[in-house]
Amino acid sequence: MSEEREILTWDKFGEASRALAQMVADDGYEPDMVLSIARGGLLIGGAMGYALSVKNTYTMNVEFYTGVDERLEVPRILPPAPDFVDLHDAKILIVDDVADTGHTLKSVEEFCEGKVGEVRTAVIYEKSHSVVKCDYVWKRTDLWINFPWSDQPPVTKRDWSVADA
Repeated sequence: MSEEREILTWDKFGEASRALAQMVADDGYEPDMVLSIARGGLLIGGAMGYALSVKNTYTMNVEFYTGVDERLEVPRILPPAPDFVDLHDAKILIVDDVADTGHTLKSVEEFCEGKVGEVRTAVIYEKSHSVVKCDYVWKRTDLWINFPWSDQPPVTKRDWSVADA
């Protein structure tokens, strides 16, 4: 892997989230719900919700990455999953920090299929090899990305082998 990195600072995150929201607004898309993919999409989801005046925000937990450029074979949706009762006509904006392989976004899109009216996707970064071509993208890159919320090691370690048992 190349040592060169894309660096997103907190200030740039503010610019990126505002620009991404502006793209959605300029396109005339008015989502009824912002659906954030945790964990990377949590902050962008909140920022998009505020910028687009959408109070109906949800989170889906999807496990895929296990480390730097290390991932499970397929993404796994973790409970609890959103219940889309009475949302068959709703417009949903799925947001995440990056469409790297795109498999996480694809799994969430497939989860939403037939349950809601329309789904669009928005990410800060999209990589050229992503299987999903997002509707709204702030920047395209093929570099590894350092996000301000995950560029430092955790302040505490958890033994997930015990937690999963």
